[in-house]
Amino acid sequence: MAGWASSELLRNLETGIHVGSWRDPEGARTLAVTSPVTGEEIATVADAGEADALAALDVATAAMADWSATSPIRRADILMTAHARILEIADELAVIICAETGKVLAEAKGEVAYGAQYLRWYAEEAVRLGGRITKAPDGNSDIIVESRPVGPCLLITPWNFPFAMVARKVAPALAAGNTVIIKPSELTPLASYVLVQVLLEVGVPAGVVSLLTTTRPAEISGPLLSDARLRKVSFTGSTGVGRVLHELASAHFAKTSLELGGDAPFVVFADADVDRAVEGIMLAKFRNSGQTCVAANRIYLQRGIADAVLAQLTEKVGALTVADGFADGADVGAVIDSRAQAKCSEVVETAVAAGGTVLARSAVPDTGCFVPATLVAGVPLESPLRGQEIFGPVAIVSVFDDEKEAVAAANDTSYGLASYVFTADLDRANRVARSIDAGMVGINTGLISNVAAPFGGIKASGVGREGAAEGIEEYLILRYVNVVPGR
Repeated sequence: MAGWASSELLRNLETGIHVGSWRDPEGARTLAVTSPVTGEEIATVADAGEADALAALDVATAAMADWSATSPIRRADILMTAHARILEIADELAVIICAETGKVLAEAKGEVAYGAQYLRWYAEEAVRLGGRITKAPDGNSDIIVESRPVGPCLLITPWNFPFAMVARKVAPALAAGNTVIIKPSELTPLASYVLVQVLLEVGVPAGVVSLLTTTRPAEISGPLLSDARLRKVSFTGSTGVGRVLHELASAHFAKTSLELGGDAPFVVFADADVDRAVEGIMLAKFRNSGQTCVAANRIYLQRGIADAVLAQLTEKVGALTVADGFADGADVGAVIDSRAQAKCSEVVETAVAAGGTVLARSAVPDTGCFVPATLVAGVPLESPLRGQEIFGPVAIVSVFDDEKEAVAAANDTSYGLASYVFTADLDRANRVARSIDAGMVGINTGLISNVAAPFGGIKASGVGREGAAEGIEEYLILRYVNVVPGR
């Protein structure tokens, strides 16, 4: 029996679009959500089109005034109640995430806990929206600066963390007083259905949250971004799609947050603790089957420590159990589809052709979208893989000689999302962290995502930040009022 077959939460899940209420999309089209492990159909949900998108914008626009006027404490209470409800159903939600993504069940449970933190965090931030009052330099008036909601928002989320990513966008948007239209990936939409149902159950008014699933994303995003009523788009996904959305949004100067591709360097200096470095690499590379935008995409080992690190990595990578995420003992789950499988195979072939050697390759099941956890070492710093996001459980290792060479290699990319540095020298850690062109740097850690930290990148990795106090600023605009006292 499939791991999700007995899920009451899945069985009772709405499957239409939500535009003011649950209903079928125009034309009553549907799309199937399938398991990347077995190919079985998990659920059938709505397949929305352009008319549905514009209807969602109609209700989002109509609901905007009342929701933005709702007191911050009321918005906070709703989000806090949603947080509590998500924790109540956490195990069942994790089963749904495991089913639709193929990830390991323990990782799905971790995703639910992580995503739920954003509901609580922005419930707290909702009542702390600031402003300022200052006296004009000439002393003749008061300058009031206040934050106000940006307006209806389009939130486009990826397939790799289907609950955490939608929670990270929805929570600050609602906390700030905005209405939202959610467009999840058609590969993993079910977690978004759960969140929307929870939000409606705990008191989010009709029209404030809309949900559109579709196999034709351009028919959703194009008309919405062409409409001046849409004032914000937040997107997590590829740099190519992000560029298109950014250009479309610019037509009406809609505010944008774009969390795009990553090509994270993982730099280990010779004075680093070997055990900690290996632990960090395993976490940063193989978490979520390597399908994270902050995954260690390029591992650089200083020559003096390379042999010791590779010896441990060879043993650990070869011992990883790649299996159905519901299976006991699974370390690495499936990748999302056959295209991801093929891409990972091509990466290994390219790395070997460039001079690399496969040191470890785990066993995989005979069927399903599985990729062997693979370690390839001896790849030249200037290989054809430079700038290519792997997005799978394949570790590519190169060796460097000195700090200057390491920094140059780390920065030899058009991306700038995450980076990692392992060293026992605090001065070097600070120096290298400030020399690497990335929005985020982890020092002696392979895990940098945190609700209290601003997540985001520079260069081709996008614009804007999610999480922390900065995250809610993405959903606010400023208004300045000049008050001249009556005489």
